[in-house]
Amino acid sequence: MPDYGLHTKGGVITQKDGDNCTIRTRMPAGILSIEKMRGIADIAEQFGQDRVHLTTRQTIEIPHIHFTDIDKIGEALEANGTPIGSERDEIVNIVACPGNDRCKFANIDSINLAFRIDEKLFGKEMPVKVRISISGCPYACTSPILNEIGIVGRVKPIRTPGLCTGCGQCSEYCKEMAIAVVNGEAIVNDELCMQCGVCIESCPFKLIQVSNRGYLITVGGRRGRHPKLGRELVEVETEDEVIEVIDKLVYWVYRRAWSGRLLSDQLDDINFEKFKGDILESLEV
Repeated sequence: MPDYGLHTKGGVITQKDGDNCTIRTRMPAGILSIEKMRGIADIAEQFGQDRVHLTTRQTIEIPHIHFTDIDKIGEALEANGTPIGSERDEIVNIVACPGNDRCKFANIDSINLAFRIDEKLFGKEMPVKVRISISGCPYACTSPILNEIGIVGRVKPIRTPGLCTGCGQCSEYCKEMAIAVVNGEAIVNDELCMQCGVCIESCPFKLIQVSNRGYLITVGGRRGRHPKLGRELVEVETEDEVIEVIDKLVYWVYRRAWSGRLLSDQLDDINFEKFKGDILESLEV
C-alpha cells in the first residue's frame, strides 16, 4: 500500500487547536520494557513535554506535538521500539489483562495471545474501527464484550466422582450461586455456571479439576454513547484456533462491512448468523 506520510496514520491525532497533535504509540497489552518506558519519557522531553497520557486502550500518548515535528518524533519512537499506533478505521491497539502471568483468576495467557494477534493484524486497514480485547476469565476486567472482537478465557469444572466431602467451600465462593450441596455432594447448575474456574481454586481437597479450557469469542460489542453487548460467535480450545477464527473474522469484516456505521449496527445486514454457521462448520463444533 502507498505511504502517504506519518500525518495520515491513525496514531497521529489532531488536537482542538489544529496546529498540534497527540501521538499515540503502539503497545500491545500495554506491555513495554523499562528501557522503552525511559525512552518515551526522553522523547517527550525532547519535544518539550513534561507529561504523557496513559489511555484506556493500554497505550501511551505524547500530547501537544506541533505538526512540523511529526516526522521527527515518528523516527524517534520507531527507533525506541514504540512506533506510532493506530486509531482510525483499522485494527487498533490490542488490549489484554495480565492473564495467568499474574492474576489468580486467569484461565489463559492473555498477554501472549495479544502479542500474537498484534503481530498478525495490528494496523490493518478496515472499513470500520476494530477493537480487540482479551480477558483471562469471565470477570472480564478489559470489557471484551464491549469491543468489536472480544476473547474470554473460560474453564469448565469437573468433580471427582464419589470423593466430594460436601464441605460447601466451592458453593460459598461461587458468585453465580451455581453450586448447591445436595445430600453431601456439590452439584453444579450448568445454566448458571459462567465457567470462571473460581470453584476449582477454592476446593481445599483439590477434587475439582478442569474438564476443558476454552476461549469464548464475541463480535460486535461497543462502548460510547449507546453501548451494546457483543454476540457470541464460537468457543475454541487452543490459541491457534483463536488466531484462525480471528483471522477469518477480520477477513469477513474487511470484505462485507462498509464505512460510516459501527460494526455493531450492521451485523444483521452483513449476515452474521450465516458467518457464525460457517465458522462452526469449519471447526466441526
